Amino acid sequence: MSYFRTAILLAGLTGLFMGVGYLIGGAGGAMIALVVAAATNLFAYWNSDRMVLSMYGAHEVDARTAPDLHRMVRELAGRAGLPMPRVFIMDNPQPNAFATGRNPQNAAVAVTTGLMQSLSREELAGVVAHELAHIKHHDTLLMTITATIAGAISMLAQFGMFFGGGHRDSNGQGGGLGIIGSLAMVAVWPNVLTVLAALILIGGRILGLAILMHEASHRTLFKNRTANDVIGQWLCAYPVWQDLHRYREHHMLHHGRTYTDDDPDLCLVDPFPVPGLSMTRKFLRDLTGVTGLKRLIGLFLMDTGYLTYTASCTAKPI
Repeated sequence: MSYFRTAILLAGLTGLFMGVGYLIGGAGGAMIALVVAAATNLFAYWNSDRMVLSMYGAHEVDARTAPDLHRMVRELAGRAGLPMPRVFIMDNPQPNAFATGRNPQNAAVAVTTGLMQSLSREELAGVVAHELAHIKHHDTLLMTITATIAGAISMLAQFGMFFGGGHRDSNGQGGGLGIIGSLAMVAVWPNVLTVLAALILIGGRILGLAILMHEASHRTLFKNRTANDVIGQWLCAYPVWQDLHRYREHHMLHHGRTYTDDDPDLCLVDPFPVPGLSMTRKFLRDLTGVTGLKRLIGLFLMDTGYLTYTASCTAKPI
């Protein structure tokens, strides 16, 4: 079922990628997008784990170099019926952990030194067990491929913004579509493709800034702490209506108390799995902008002091 879900999502994202390619470059653009999508997915499938581990500077450990952590992962993997994953440690004072790999036989679990120092053995075991659950349910493959092709879609949209595009006629006329042209076409010529392009252009940039803000909250955006905080605040957090320092406090609390009753992000995953009808209603709320509008109202109420700050769904009246 997990592989089927991944295949369905992959097919949908590839179709979306080809649609954006067609909007930018016509039939030729769609074919190029198909080739790029196939190449990025193949590359992500075989190399994503090495890339992400290298990006975070993780080094592999074994029973000799990190006996307690290695033993813990082995015991938890055995209880879950999983092969023993490779174990990595990241020299970072911020508490963090993740799992990666295309399947349970080629999986890896990585934790930061900050996480190991700030949690008790039982708490650390809870975080590691959470990451092993991602491996068992093939979430690592799903997240990796989704992130890769979403990044490729964003890259294609950025190409259209900076270099123009659009479907040219036989005389070579037309083209030049960028973000302003796409938004103008939505207003002048409402069309599924133009609305989709505008959503990708704007949404891709908001998502990219939010990801950079997340990295800044871990102080991994720049080695210099001042540069990390100033750029993370003014160029990443503020444009998406966030505050880096409040987000960091919330996010570190999540990492320190993952899947406990005190986890501030537990409300994001606790309701799942949900019935198909409920998921359909959620997609409709997202597509029609209801979710976004509620979020904007919530941000306004948090900034004006009527609600407590949260990056998830735990805001309370003050």
